Amino acid sequence: MRQTPRPNKGYTTRSAAVSGAPETVSRDAGAASRPTKAAAAARAAARQRWMRFRLLLLGGVVACAAALLIYRAYVLQQVRSPMLAELAEAQYLKHLQLAPKRGTIRDRHGVELAVSVEIYSVWANPRELKRREVPLASVGEPLAALLGLAPDLVSNRLNRDKLFVWIKRHIQPKEAEALQALDLPGVYLTREARRFYPHRELASHVLGFADIDGVGKEGLERHFEASLRGSILAAPAIRDRDGNVVFSERLLDDRAAEGDDLMLTLDRAIQHRAEQELFRTVRASEARAGSLVAIDPATGEILALANYPTFNPNEPGHAAAESRRNRAVTDRFEPGSTLKPFTVAAALAARVLRPSDLIDCEGGRMVVADQQIHDTHPHGLLKPAEILTYSSNIGTAKVGRLLGKDKLYNALRRFGFGALTGVPLPAETEGQLTHYDGWFEMDAATIAFGQGMSVTVLQLALATAALANGGNLMEPRLVKRITSASGREVKTFAPTVRRSVLPSRSARLVAEMLTAVTGASGTGSEASLEHHLAAGKTGTAQKAKLTGRGYERDKWIASFVGFAPLESPRIAMAVVIDEPMAVHAGGVLAAPVFRRVTDAALRRLGVPATGTRSLIAKLSEVRSRVKAEGQPRETPRSAEPVPAGAARVPSLTALGVKDAVTRLARAGLLPQVEGSGIVIQQDPEAHTIVEKGDRVRLTLEPYGVVARHAHRSGALGGARGIDPSDASTSEVVSSLGRVPVSPAAAPVAPQ
Repeated sequence: MRQTPRPNKGYTTRSAAVSGAPETVSRDAGAASRPTKAAAAARAAARQRWMRFRLLLLGGVVACAAALLIYRAYVLQQVRSPMLAELAEAQYLKHLQLAPKRGTIRDRHGVELAVSVEIYSVWANPRELKRREVPLASVGEPLAALLGLAPDLVSNRLNRDKLFVWIKRHIQPKEAEALQALDLPGVYLTREARRFYPHRELASHVLGFADIDGVGKEGLERHFEASLRGSILAAPAIRDRDGNVVFSERLLDDRAAEGDDLMLTLDRAIQHRAEQELFRTVRASEARAGSLVAIDPATGEILALANYPTFNPNEPGHAAAESRRNRAVTDRFEPGSTLKPFTVAAALAARVLRPSDLIDCEGGRMVVADQQIHDTHPHGLLKPAEILTYSSNIGTAKVGRLLGKDKLYNALRRFGFGALTGVPLPAETEGQLTHYDGWFEMDAATIAFGQGMSVTVLQLALATAALANGGNLMEPRLVKRITSASGREVKTFAPTVRRSVLPSRSARLVAEMLTAVTGASGTGSEASLEHHLAAGKTGTAQKAKLTGRGYERDKWIASFVGFAPLESPRIAMAVVIDEPMAVHAGGVLAAPVFRRVTDAALRRLGVPATGTRSLIAKLSEVRSRVKAEGQPRETPRSAEPVPAGAARVPSLTALGVKDAVTRLARAGLLPQVEGSGIVIQQDPEAHTIVEKGDRVRLTLEPYGVVARHAHRSGALGGARGIDPSDASTSEVVSSLGRVPVSPAAAPVAPQ
């Protein structure tokens, strides 16, 4: 048997393929390729699974990254957006605070009393100096020398790590020009608004003042801060890397929201005269202080509100706190005799007193609850008009007793005592008027004539205005209107009657009685006007002790309240002189202030002389004759020399108290004044040689009393007297003469 050799597997496959035996080759190839395809398929499947895994892994990573990115974007755009915006703005955006121009304050005629002016201030950028490596000494030393600052202060400010520091605010124009010429690196000028008061001390207590940032601190500046200041605007500005402003749309219009303007009721001319007269009187009498309030009785408008000492609101820091205090509304005092007209008016209104009633003044002494009440001069039976003319404490206390505690208290409250007036000025006090439940018998008696209670000058002026206008207590008006910077009216303050205090008939009766006070025989003869008939009341009160009970022995308050003209009052006024030294009588110190200010005010208001012109002219003539004929005649000096340390007493007869006191002061002598008016007697006599520092006793009488004596003696001649048959003067004669001078009465003392 022939064996056929086993062909090589690979060779046989190739041979079969060549020889064309397909069946054998196909069968063998299919058998051999099955495991190869399976492996390839497995490998392909494995690769696909790996690719899918890698894709899923990559997709997961991308998704996580996207989620983190979205979260981060959310945090940056939503959570931390405000903080990042601030950081970004801090690098390129600068917010400039644009302070608005403060509103202007004007008087009733439009005269500017407080304005805002633009002025330069100096600031620096310390970071710029550090970046530019500028030596601080090269900038700080010339800057300190130019602005008058301490070198250490300037150096410390320039050494701060800030983009902005103030060097000096509100510099002078010359300093600004010199600083621009120096051209110091990192030092810049900016404009600010500064409050300026062109009339300096005028109405300073009313206006108050604003600080360096333009914030009102006192007076109307403080009360109307919101209206005057306006709204503060923030102006965004783009800056460069040095911190310099490059652009700001808001700065294209440099006007901020301007504040509103105030138009006051004050009259600049009347205010100036009031302050001038207060200054003279306080200085001449060596007083501690003085206050004056003048009001239009019909409207309650405050025409003048003055205090002395005063201050310059342009430099408030240079004035003592005592000088900046608005005494007319913050200080209270016992009104003394100036309260008596209100007690009498209340009794007339309550019909417990008639003008013809007689009140027994008990010879100048009255016992109340084991204590005595005194009058300066003794009187017997007096009518209500005489009680006011002679200023009788006893008579007024008895009028108060007729009213009773409750009615007296309620009447004084209706006049506004013991309550705030509502004037738009800070720190107003309400005075002191305790309820009548707490009054003892002596309290009721003394309160009737102005002791045991306290008032302010403004309260006293408003109550006097109520007597003048027929019995209506007015709301005090200090501001007429508020207007915007464009002239639009924001608010108007109309005259307002707070309440009716008493019937017009009673007010008229008291007004007529008070004309006798300013007449020849009254304590306020120095308040009489040349061309108008005035009504008023003097007051001379001891100051109550600040601590404890009782009164200071040598401290007084001289006061006067009044109004004019009688027929149609245009001005009511209260004048108070605190702690005068030389003379303390209200009729001598405060009454002349009333006369001079009222006379100027009536001329300013255009008030013509009334139908009493002929009488007033004759009274003025008599007064002038008394002055002229009573002038001191020069007496030849004695040949006897004046020893060292001695002085010759000057001739003082017929002089007014001010001139007499001045002459004595020049001679080195001290006055002892009794009465008011002009000097009718002196002791020692003129030209007597005495020791320096001795006192000279001066006896004074009102001009009217002297004139009457001169007329009776024929010195003036009957033709120069008042003709009672003159129809135009009959009414005034009856008013001035309604209180006859008792022949037995002593010279009237000021009260």
